[in-house]
Amino acid sequence: MRSYLHFCRAEKGLTANTLESYQRDLGQFAGYLKQRPAQSVTLDTLRGYLDHLRNVGLSNRSIARHVTTVRGFFGFLLEEGEIASDPAELLIAPKAGSALPKYLDHSKVDQLLQSPPDGSATGLRDRAMLDLLYATGLRVSELIKLRVADLDELQGTVRVIGKGNKQRLVPVGRAALGSIERYRTEARPALLNGRVSPYLFVTARGTAMTRQGFWKLLRVRGKSAGIFRELSPHVLRHTFATHLLEGGADLRSVQTMLGHADIGTTQIYTHVMRSRLRQTIEAHHPRSGRKARRGAQAMPAEKALRRSTPSRGA
Repeated sequence: MRSYLHFCRAEKGLTANTLESYQRDLGQFAGYLKQRPAQSVTLDTLRGYLDHLRNVGLSNRSIARHVTTVRGFFGFLLEEGEIASDPAELLIAPKAGSALPKYLDHSKVDQLLQSPPDGSATGLRDRAMLDLLYATGLRVSELIKLRVADLDELQGTVRVIGKGNKQRLVPVGRAALGSIERYRTEARPALLNGRVSPYLFVTARGTAMTRQGFWKLLRVRGKSAGIFRELSPHVLRHTFATHLLEGGADLRSVQTMLGHADIGTTQIYTHVMRSRLRQTIEAHHPRSGRKARRGAQAMPAEKALRRSTPSRGA
């Protein structure tokens, strides 16, 4: 298992978060095998493991992730010649479903962005981070790793290193650039207090912001804005994509800005496009329900007008 994780890190270039998930899944799998008599792992063994995961209350989505981990592990063992056949080759993952992404409406976003106080260095930092997250749709891991040199204020772009160490340039709006400029001028020097850091967003100790630190400040700012549930960095990422599509952006552009390797991942947001198409049809198609109701309401008035207008022969 250690060899496989090293392979994922060195050869596949997986992120630290993905490696942690793989390590956790493999550790759970190893614990399951230790409770069973010594035997070779077969397809039935793996199916029994999936039943065990269901019994302990894991969702289909979590079980599907475990299946991905186990498949990758045994595929690696087969390629390395450690096993003669792959017991996970026919292992079927449960359907995870296609839950719609949660996102904030425009009023909630405005309340959240206005929640950090202007009178403190941490408030200016938090406002800059929230503004940038909503303006670009970055992952929280990408946000906290941003360096000062990654931001090009003249071009209005930020260079992001995403999953698999892939780089992309994401446009940044003027509002977010203004918040960042104020943070860099008024707040960042105070937080560093003479220390030096290449990272854009720093803590009061002068170190880079962490995932846990950002989650904590997001909860605090969310409560100040009256948002107590379902608020996470990924909700802001979903909000960014949803509001872009609502404004008329095409799916391919959103895919590029989010850094999705496959547009199939971005298609989770097509619920927004379907909603916009329905509104367009109802507003403009002559046979839509709204048009038909308008026509029905107009008919009596038209008939009354014809009746009140004298005919040419009268």
